[in-house]
Amino acid sequence: MKKVLVVPAVTALAAAAAWASPPTYEYEGQWGTPGTRDGQFYHPEDVAVTPNGNVYVADKDNHRIQYFTATGSFLGKWGTLGSGDGQFNRPRSAAPAPDGKIVYVADGQNHRIQYFDANGSFLSKWGSQGNGNGQFKDPMGVAVAPNGNVYVADSLHDRVQYFAANGSFLGKWGVWGSGRGQFDCPKAVAVAPNGTVYVTETDNSRLQYFTPTGSFLGMWGAYGTGEGFFRKCDGVAVGPNSRVYVADTDNHRIQYFTATGSFLGMWGTPGSGPGQFYYPYGVAVSPTGDRVYVAGYNNHRIQYFKCVNAAVAPSSLGRVKALFR
Repeated sequence: MKKVLVVPAVTALAAAAAWASPPTYEYEGQWGTPGTRDGQFYHPEDVAVTPNGNVYVADKDNHRIQYFTATGSFLGKWGTLGSGDGQFNRPRSAAPAPDGKIVYVADGQNHRIQYFDANGSFLSKWGSQGNGNGQFKDPMGVAVAPNGNVYVADSLHDRVQYFAANGSFLGKWGVWGSGRGQFDCPKAVAVAPNGTVYVTETDNSRLQYFTPTGSFLGMWGAYGTGEGFFRKCDGVAVGPNSRVYVADTDNHRIQYFTATGSFLGMWGTPGSGPGQFYYPYGVAVSPTGDRVYVAGYNNHRIQYFKCVNAAVAPSSLGRVKALFR
């Protein structure tokens, strides 16, 4: 007689619940103090991670980019105050290409995008001050799609523009306002693995998301302090599993959501201790999705957090279900 393994229903239900529940994040480490030396910062505004795990920081008021290992060991830097090639006037954001070999920088008050190899050697640039196609007014966010297209939050023009990898203009969307597809100071932009484009708005305290060519898909958030509410949200990042992380700046916390805006969790309180924030601006996710980096603007540091009690993988749940066949 064939033996049948009997598993209590509660076991399967518990596994299903674990699979459905989101992970939480706990403080793992940090680096940075106020200053101008290697590994110090003066208002770091954005953080980005390359496919090999290196971390790039837009060190805004030091007018430079610094880069580090995954745990903060200094690797290099480039940039000085100016308007020449490879110089910056308040770099706002950095974004690596999908292969990590190119890094794009939103050079805010030079009203342009510059791009470099992974070690900071200047490659090219585009943009100037103005409201025409390919022109900017204080662009604050830049992101690269899986296909290599580059999206720019043209912040003081209340629009998003997108380009080919070499800066050739492809399209734009957005005007000032609070309706669907309208913006009030779009601050940061991120692109999901499937090409969906997420944009935070500082002055509307919300997040909108779009198709790769700018068709409106949805939005969430409003001014407030509860779950899913923001006060001047800034940075946004999308993990490899399409989970969306938002730097809820004036609430001094990070919130995270499903790809369509269902609230999953949050962490952070005001302060300068481990796991606390004093105006978090930038947020980034490691290539494997198990670590989140946060640029602490007024604490002049980068903190990183690890994913704990992660959900059971769908394949594990499938094995549990198979016991009942």
